[in-house]
Amino acid sequence: KCAHLRLVCQAEPKLCYRSKLWCCGIALLGLAELGTFTAYALAPITLVAPLGSVSVIGSAFISVFFLKKTMKTADILGGTLTITGIYLLVTFAPNVPQELTARQVQNYLVSWPFLVYSILEILIFCILLYFYKRKAVKHIMVLLMMVALLASLTVIAVKAVSSMIALSVKGKMQLTYSIFYIMSVLMATSCAFQIKFLNQAMHLYEATAVVPINFVFFTTSAIISGVIFYREFQSAALLSVFMFLFGCLLSFLGVIIIARNKKEEHLQIPFIDCGHIPGENLTGKIQPDSHCSCYGTLNKEDDLVKSQS
Repeated sequence: KCAHLRLVCQAEPKLCYRSKLWCCGIALLGLAELGTFTAYALAPITLVAPLGSVSVIGSAFISVFFLKKTMKTADILGGTLTITGIYLLVTFAPNVPQELTARQVQNYLVSWPFLVYSILEILIFCILLYFYKRKAVKHIMVLLMMVALLASLTVIAVKAVSSMIALSVKGKMQLTYSIFYIMSVLMATSCAFQIKFLNQAMHLYEATAVVPINFVFFTTSAIISGVIFYREFQSAALLSVFMFLFGCLLSFLGVIIIARNKKEEHLQIPFIDCGHIPGENLTGKIQPDSHCSCYGTLNKEDDLVKSQS
């Protein structure tokens, strides 16, 4: 964002990928996603997914320094609620073994709770897709519910792939199992379609509406996936479950308050010179006269006006 704002203010704007600041931002995004991928191998899904609220807090506070935003009371309130929720999440997150082998993933795939869950998820997704394609219903809830349903498959596949890679690095080779490649394909496919629908939602609606709803839906679907597929709350105490859910609720409220406090900003640019278009033959032609079979030119504009009058 900072790089784009700087490029727009230059006398001779250049392409974004030629900006060192923009390239640095993209590199940091890639590093962050690599860290998230690694985290799924080291911690439960029900802990990693809600901790995504840290990025919302970070962007709100960092924007004060880089984008010269003003810190508001709502930002402080939302950040406080989110940090409190994160503390409860970390404290009461399920403590389950994280060494996930290919054999265990295969067993989880054919378990009856996951089969029932996957059938229900496919039915709901097909119904939503029908309204989206056939009825042209592009409501924000429909789009983000499809994103959330795909996200549940994504996090299941990501945890399986990252865990098997981590075990292989430790010397327990898991990459020879076909389930590793099946989950890799599932991860890439679900992520691609998830981006497609999320991009559609961002195009049609304000980011202040998309960001909090997507975070709540994504986190909820990820937690349900972790509970059903990886059985992460199987032996947890009732108090721990309640406090964990309460921490999620606080994080949701914090993210919603922070996101709702942000207003969409549109750059007021009256004209952008796209430069010479390769292959364009500049002959000065304009729209033809409806009463004439030939094209008029800018040089003969006065004659054209006289003939029409």
